[in-house]
Amino acid sequence: MNKNTLKRSTVTRNMLGKWISVALLSAFAAAACAQSDPSARAENATPPAQPAQTAKAAPPAEAVPATTTQTSSIPTADMPATTEGMAATQTVATMPPPQPAMPAAVDVSEQAGIAKDSLLRAQILLDRAHFSPGEIDGAGGSNTRKAIAAFQRYEDLPDNGELDAATWAALDAGGAALVNYTLTSDDVAGPFNAVPAGMAAKAKLDKLGYASVEEALGEKFHASPALLKKLNPDKDMATAGTELVVPNVMDVAAPAKAAKVVVDKSDLTVSLVDAADKVYAQFPASTGSKNDPLPIGEWKINGVAMNPVFNYNPKLFWDANPKDAKAKIPAGPNNPVGTVWVDLSKEHYGIHGTPEPSRISKSESHGCIRLTNWTASMLAKAVAPGMPAILQE
Repeated sequence: MNKNTLKRSTVTRNMLGKWISVALLSAFAAAACAQSDPSARAENATPPAQPAQTAKAAPPAEAVPATTTQTSSIPTADMPATTEGMAATQTVATMPPPQPAMPAAVDVSEQAGIAKDSLLRAQILLDRAHFSPGEIDGAGGSNTRKAIAAFQRYEDLPDNGELDAATWAALDAGGAALVNYTLTSDDVAGPFNAVPAGMAAKAKLDKLGYASVEEALGEKFHASPALLKKLNPDKDMATAGTELVVPNVMDVAAPAKAAKVVVDKSDLTVSLVDAADKVYAQFPASTGSKNDPLPIGEWKINGVAMNPVFNYNPKLFWDANPKDAKAKIPAGPNNPVGTVWVDLSKEHYGIHGTPEPSRISKSESHGCIRLTNWTASMLAKAVAPGMPAILQE
């Protein structure tokens, strides 16, 4: 075998291994969440344009083609004996063509009757700066206070969690808060179906999609459906062409690649940390419970699975219904692990999305780290296989 033939053979094997690892991760991801909450119960108790960031935002991330998926280090013992016909399925992702610059968004806060110093504007601008308050609701709370304090530390301001003049000045550099948006046919197409409670009933569905157009729009704009209704009284959200007032969260650049991910049990957050050990993005999280505590330690990111299925095994849950049987729960935003699974080297654990964004950091999980679907998507763009994931008290 000459050098060129050997090289081509090696490349083919490497591509095959990567392809199979991706497939295994997607299949394994849901099964791995043996510690995630399968029913989202609480034990206590939403088109890219020109990126707009705060004045000191982290450098923009490398663009990640939509066709790529991070691979994992899961063993590939089931690799077929022959590669015949397999290599052809491997596609080489190409970078999308550059998009023309879009005009700056027009802030319609004043027209909507929203004061410049309102908590709602602060939540939106924090979200734009990658310091998420969780679901934007205009009401504030612990998630918003944590986001303000983290943003202040990033901006080298006193981290008092208060919206003082210096904090507002830094936030306002992030662009418009509320903008007009016209509903498209895709926004209202659905299908929208009620989501059953039981695992057996969920398993019978083809997809766990949105239950309503309001839920879908809430996820799209990182906001509670109740807030969208309040901002748009008497507006028909089920008809294409309707103009709405929405949080301006669609033109935000993905965060830069992190040096490490830190999950903090003490304040229920997940942070992206750069090489200088500075937190440049923070998301509220649910991080376990008394029965299923967060596995403290230093782990690694294995990879990312988008739109994972969930392989429910009631034997892995201390509070499962004894009548439950194993079930394969289809993918979708209302899947128990949401739309993203970031696999950890700690077996059965991951960082993932949720079907209930309003309960993030206000409910408990079965040990995994739960984010809103949109912040889990942001996290997925900033991680890579082998990256440290520090889970700390």
